[in-house]
Amino acid sequence: MADPFLLAGAASSALAAVLHLACIVVGAPLYRWLGAGEGIAQMAEAGHWYPTAMALSIAGVLSVLALYALSGAGAIRRLPLLRTALCAITAVYLLRGLGFLALMPYFPGNSLAFWLVTSAICLVIGGVHLAGIGRRWAHLKPAD
Repeated sequence: MADPFLLAGAASSALAAVLHLACIVVGAPLYRWLGAGEGIAQMAEAGHWYPTAMALSIAGVLSVLALYALSGAGAIRRLPLLRTALCAITAVYLLRGLGFLALMPYFPGNSLAFWLVTSAICLVIGGVHLAGIGRRWAHLKPAD
């Protein structure tokens, strides 16, 4: 049976990927609603390439994260470097959730609400990954 924690982590990453893709379709109002900042929203309104490229890149990375969580859960075939990748993914989510104060100066257009909400979400996603890794640790070892 697939691990429910890693399945939840996969679903969370996949949902985040879909939200980033939806920004491309919906445009500036969704960028604003998700708290990406007025600068990004204005670029999207002007038809600038940057918001689309950013959203596509983030959606792509999040999709890969979802695939690794599915693999770790046992729902799809084993992906390369599974244990290492899941540990790195978990660390990134947890560090993003905890380290938002250090990141804020680099993204001044993002609202405080954006930072608080996305940081809490990242902590939850990192936590479910951590729980799933703990439950599946022996199954995640490299193949002999």
